Amino acid sequence: MTFTDIILSAGARTPFGDFGKSLRDVPLSTMGVHVVQASLARAGLQAAQVDHLVFGATAQVDHDAVFVSRKIALNAGLPEDSSALGVVRACGTGSQAIVSAAQQIQSGHSEIALAVGGENYSRVPYLAHQVRWGAQRGPFEFVDGLDYIYRCPFTRELMGDTAENLTARFGYTRQAMDDWGLMSQQRAGAAMASGFLARQIAPIDVPQGKGLTRRFEADEFPRPAITREKLASLKPAFRKDGQGQVTAGNSSGVTDGAASLVVAGRTAAQAAGIPLEARLVDWAVVGVAPEIMGAGPVPAIQKLLKRTGLRIEDIDYWEINEAFAVVNLHAEAQLGIPRVRTNLYGGGISIGHPPGATGIRMTITAMHHLADTGGRYAVISMCLGSGMGMATLIENLRR
Repeated sequence: MTFTDIILSAGARTPFGDFGKSLRDVPLSTMGVHVVQASLARAGLQAAQVDHLVFGATAQVDHDAVFVSRKIALNAGLPEDSSALGVVRACGTGSQAIVSAAQQIQSGHSEIALAVGGENYSRVPYLAHQVRWGAQRGPFEFVDGLDYIYRCPFTRELMGDTAENLTARFGYTRQAMDDWGLMSQQRAGAAMASGFLARQIAPIDVPQGKGLTRRFEADEFPRPAITREKLASLKPAFRKDGQGQVTAGNSSGVTDGAASLVVAGRTAAQAAGIPLEARLVDWAVVGVAPEIMGAGPVPAIQKLLKRTGLRIEDIDYWEINEAFAVVNLHAEAQLGIPRVRTNLYGGGISIGHPPGATGIRMTITAMHHLADTGGRYAVISMCLGSGMGMATLIENLRR
């Protein structure tokens, strides 16, 4: 089997819930099962036809966290003799789930797999390190588990501080970042109004209290009515010295959600009747200085294009994760990526960024865009906390 044989199909995701809101009381495994079953239905597959599931998540939540990939697989109906794998690659975790599923197929260990990922940051626990061996006397500290995710493991800076470092080093302005944030919100609003985002969403029932549930159908984080004036009024979120440029309005939102894609070898996909929507062409992961981790997409994209012999102008569509607006400004400035072909349906700033799901959401978006427009290639890229960049290339098969 050659690398060109990896088929991507039948993407589905939950709506993304705002931090502490609609998905707060939904276990991560429940969200995973929901999107897996939605993908299976869209692919016309029976769960028994799937032999492998890869689940990506950056945060361990709930009692089943270590085993969540296997729990999702069996609860979604996959056979007992199927296998499951959990992966973590910081903000590229969703993309890594796709790549890891593809690698299983490439190595002959799988034929039809599911790449799944998600987060429920609203359920991340507080931690008390002193309790296990006994706090001798006096008060002891509870540590927010999210602090482990949002801080650089080397400098202990918040990820927003690394965005400030990138902003200062290359001279990006607050106005340019706010302009990107406004554009992201407006594009997400238009994509919601047109029904584009609804096509990828599998509505889910969520608790409403008193034993009742309600149908959760649309992303909860977008603020399409926000104004330039409101964005300009927001205070810096990470630098308190008056010098900061990064705000809540030009940073990604903390959201919960899950997403799924069918990943299969071409021969197996054709035999099973899976729609041949796109193929995974190649990927690249590179390291950058941790203190400017937002620079990561630039060398990752450069490496990917070099591997594939393509140029910037050969790519019909780009999804570059809006961890912070400066990430997109930097990729745009360094590579000449046209804004009119990038993140046309919103991004992390407007829709939100649960890392386990983000790369899959972006891939689904790119697949739908290529199918709608007849384009051939799309690149999905993101920066990764700890100092890396990742990029994947897909090709449209529905031209």
